Amino acid sequence: MSGIDDLGKAHENKFAHDSDLEFKAHARRNKLVGLWAAGLMGLEGSAAEAYAKEVVIADLEEKGEEDVFRKLRQDLDAKNVEISDHRIRRQMDDLLAAAREQIHNDG
Repeated sequence: MSGIDDLGKAHENKFAHDSDLEFKAHARRNKLVGLWAAGLMGLEGSAAEAYAKEVVIADLEEKGEEDVFRKLRQDLDAKNVEISDHRIRRQMDDLLAAAREQIHNDG
């Protein structure tokens, strides 16, 4: 029975590790997309970094990424940045792939 227990524990550990990596990838994506949006809004330096942190924090409002999208959409609209929902979502997807790659290369 020990072999089955060990296998189960290994699967649990892998799931926990994968979940942790995915959480880190989403947090990194949120920072990257925040910096991207900050640039579109004309923010630079510490103001851009502060905005990126706001985007990371926005992801904690609800499960999924709609909270991040909603923040980006509202903030870009408030600054009169003309950009489609599709382009925002595409950038979020592209930067998630980049963040996953960065996390993979870091580890």
